[in-house]
Amino acid sequence: MKKDEKNIKRGEEITNRFLAFLDQHIQDVISGNTFEFMELNEIAQRLAISHTHLTDTVKKEKGNHPCHFYDIKIIEQAQIMLSESNKPVAEIARIFTYDPSNFSKFFKKLTGLTPGGYRKLTQSKFPKSSP
Repeated sequence: MKKDEKNIKRGEEITNRFLAFLDQHIQDVISGNTFEFMELNEIAQRLAISHTHLTDTVKKEKGNHPCHFYDIKIIEQAQIMLSESNKPVAEIARIFTYDPSNFSKFFKKLTGLTPGGYRKLTQSKFPKSSP
């Protein structure tokens, strides 16, 4: 195997391990097994690589900074919760370790909608069936 091929495969491996770690970590936060989100340098340490190497590798493999994927995965899970539950937005914000007003700003920055607006939009598309 050529050196370039080896680097490409290692880059894919690091990126895939990072994304899988994020999925598990976010689920741990949602379930209450972990009480706060890890910093990127802590994640890199858990993956046994440097923060710089993780950042450079993910950017090279996926075209965006690792924080982009972290934010996107958090938003995806928040969207699921908003569309599939009747939990108040403030409670969902707390589950994701956010102050409710900061969560709304974060959510709107990434989706263009407030959490309440997103909920109304998705629940009007998929009305809850009555028992």
